[in-house]
Amino acid sequence: MNKFPSLKQLHYLVTLFETRHFGEAAKRCFVSQSTLSSGVQNLEELLGCQLIERDNKSLVFTSTGEDVVVRSRELLARTQDLMELSNCKGGDGMDGQLRIGCIPTIAPFLLCDLVQEVNRLHPNLHLLLREDTTANLLTALRNGEMDVLILALPVDINGMHSQVVGRDDFKMVISQKQASQVSVPLRYADLPNESVFLLEKEHCLTDHAVSACKLTSKEKINPFTATSLHTLVQMVANGLGTTFIPQMAIDHGLLDNQNLVIVDPPGQEEAYREIGLVWRPTSTRTRTFERLAEIVAGLL
Repeated sequence: MNKFPSLKQLHYLVTLFETRHFGEAAKRCFVSQSTLSSGVQNLEELLGCQLIERDNKSLVFTSTGEDVVVRSRELLARTQDLMELSNCKGGDGMDGQLRIGCIPTIAPFLLCDLVQEVNRLHPNLHLLLREDTTANLLTALRNGEMDVLILALPVDINGMHSQVVGRDDFKMVISQKQASQVSVPLRYADLPNESVFLLEKEHCLTDHAVSACKLTSKEKINPFTATSLHTLVQMVANGLGTTFIPQMAIDHGLLDNQNLVIVDPPGQEEAYREIGLVWRPTSTRTRTFERLAEIVAGLL
């Protein structure tokens, strides 16, 4: 009879990969260092290959070891989905714990309202929230660290399931001083070079805004990149240029008391991004996610 690795051994390996330290990995797994080390060594013997190169000061994962970590994460995530089956029988699925990830250009303008609405409608559902970039959240979702994500679409979700729940228009904001120097409707050709400020590439809002608003003149983009919408607003408020701001941020007061002018982006078509929920296709909590989608859609 073939022997198979245990989930515990896979968990030890993944945790060791994340910490790169036997003592810290053992602490996270609530076992002794010798137990964790023995579990990883037994896994290597079972698979018949070296996963980790060890010495007295450091450890390095072999290429095979890294491949095994990727597959182990998938197996652990699917096992978690399997364990949730027992919680999905009966009831409406709106209880227990739900881990939600959200990107920084949505989270400040949605999550507080979402928590209040969920607490009102489903007091037995406990939300655990994480704000991070799209790439990091998708990795966490694949690894089973998140249950569902709230993202701006379109984006490559690599086989995950998604459901669009609403749209968020883009507006351009400009200082009062600069607004007096350009005509409305705004044309990109009328803007000085390097006068359009954007977020860092890690934020998908930059690609969405540039694409939706048909900004093709790269010389108009300032090389400075901001880490948050608040920084962009301050750059514009000080008369340094213009930027794209999503409507949900405007509705939640991001531009209040900033003496800024809001205009439609150039072009005849409406410029917007879609807001959607994303989850693993293997998850058994589809009813929970669909109900959550209804709530988010109502808030949007």
